[in-house]
Amino acid sequence: MHRRIVILAAAAFVSLTCAAAGTPAVAKTHAVAAAHRSSSDPNVVLVWNQTLITALANAGTPAPIGTRLGAIVQAAVFDAVNGIARRFTPIHVAPAAPPGASQAAAAAGAAHEALVALFPSQQAMLDAQLAASLATLGNDSRRIARGLAWGTSVADQIVAWRATDHFSDPLPVYVPGTQPGDWQPTPPGFGTQPLFRQLAVTTPFALTSPSQFRPVGPPPLSSARYAADFNEVKAIGNAPTPDQAATAIFWNSDAPTAIWDRVADQVAQAHDLGLAADARLLARLNIALADTAIAIWDAKNQFDTWRPVTAIAHADADGNPDTTAQADWKPLLPTPVFQEYPSGHSGVSAAAAAILASVFGNDTAFTVTSAGVPGVERSFASFSDAVAQVNEARVFAGIHFRFACEDANRVGADVADFVNQTMLLPVRDRDGDDDGDDQD
Repeated sequence: MHRRIVILAAAAFVSLTCAAAGTPAVAKTHAVAAAHRSSSDPNVVLVWNQTLITALANAGTPAPIGTRLGAIVQAAVFDAVNGIARRFTPIHVAPAAPPGASQAAAAAGAAHEALVALFPSQQAMLDAQLAASLATLGNDSRRIARGLAWGTSVADQIVAWRATDHFSDPLPVYVPGTQPGDWQPTPPGFGTQPLFRQLAVTTPFALTSPSQFRPVGPPPLSSARYAADFNEVKAIGNAPTPDQAATAIFWNSDAPTAIWDRVADQVAQAHDLGLAADARLLARLNIALADTAIAIWDAKNQFDTWRPVTAIAHADADGNPDTTAQADWKPLLPTPVFQEYPSGHSGVSAAAAAILASVFGNDTAFTVTSAGVPGVERSFASFSDAVAQVNEARVFAGIHFRFACEDANRVGADVADFVNQTMLLPVRDRDGDDDGDDQD
């Protein structure tokens, strides 16, 4: 009820400021709004995507968990916009917006409502962002109010839907295995329970089950491939070159959702897609990120494999004559407290790259930033080049074998392809044209 009061008050704020036009303060507000609506500025969908990134960072949300939250927010935004534009099949909420509702107001209302539900302690910041968004939407308070009400309703339905996805179900107690290759608690924290196991039992957004694209599993400990990747990470992962260390730190210093959502915003702005197309892009991207994380954790729990720091210390037990134990070996970066195979970052990055490539083409130039290393940018000529660097970064960090990264790439690509083939599909009208348009 409180959130609805906030939205109604925000709608009233727009109406009052429009009615009071001519005062110096309102003239200034309208000037700011006009500047905000200039062609060089992002539309409201992209503004709220940045607000999502901020909320995740403010809450200190663990990266794997953030994929699910990002998908919830972007699903709400898409179904809210699509409920007015009616261009694509919905994710969960059928189009039923009132006539004349504002798409931009619906997007802002849906994002705000979903984010307040997920991050209630950040409501003051989110309320301020809603007011700022509304101040850019012009003078038609009736259209804005209808859009807000519709977007809020959609977000409530999306949040309620995902509350039944089993993410919060209790899990059985985990008991570490005792055989060579089994995951063991790792330094420095030595947590006895692998983190984020609940993702493996979470209902996906698009996939038919978490195991739909389960990989074949890591190579046998006695194999030549295992020995080659073991020796690679042993040689590099605790003493990389300065450039290798910088690469490892860069990709480890921000959440993949934040990294790839910023890339999506950047490329979408460069191509001037329009509000509805931006909402569709971000929904597909974040659903692919979430479902890949679910698929990766299904595989992590299924194969339950040791990290390099454990494998190298206990190589004398792996049965491979081409590996040698080193008890004092330490990785460049702290080892995450969950199983090694397959790599989460490599998987979700491959999914993001595949979604973006399907829209803009793989050979698209872009830059990447990482919140943990402010002021540093990395430029790429293609999305696949960035994914290859993510794989390198995990090996340079000493926390993954290369086979775990490459198998994760295939999982992410398969998930993205499935999302593209089955979700948010164009709806054709009787004349064979896309129904609706991109305009607010």
